[in-house]
Amino acid sequence: MATATCFGCKEDIKDKMLEALGKSWHPEHFACKECKKRIAENKFHESDGLPVCTKCFESKIQAICAACRKMVTEKVVKAMGKAWHQEHFICGGPCKQQLSGKTFFERNGKPYCTADYERLYAPKCGGCKKPIAEKALSALDSKWHKECFKCKLCKEPIGVDAKFRADKEKQPICEKCGV
Repeated sequence: MATATCFGCKEDIKDKMLEALGKSWHPEHFACKECKKRIAENKFHESDGLPVCTKCFESKIQAICAACRKMVTEKVVKAMGKAWHQEHFICGGPCKQQLSGKTFFERNGKPYCTADYERLYAPKCGGCKKPIAEKALSALDSKWHKECFKCKLCKEPIGVDAKFRADKEKQPICEKCGV
């Protein structure tokens, strides 16, 4: 007759045996992975394939969704230092799309997809008026895409060290056209 090996102590089990989580245990070695205390009650939880007592599960492991404040029992999304139901981790902007596994930006404790974040919060270019997501030039009390910072009259780009002046609408005029 084959003997089972206790998952807890790695020794053969000769007398009483407990089977749980696909493993065999001496009853006294079936213990919580967190507090190491023996689990004697019938109800226990599982974390990473190991038993966890109810007290430790509720205080250390279970996740409470930041959106609905209910326990997350299925797939949990961990982001921004919080836990979320996958279906509740959504863009805080108008699109409301799910963001699990996608790039997002945080603003005032809410996640935003790239498009909504740029539309709502990114600085707008002084030339084309579109959001600026990357590096920008700062001039004339505005931010500019590098390619948009050009002379209003001749449309030639104005270099970083070039001289220019502003017209009354705060648009750049190069030194050549600036008369």
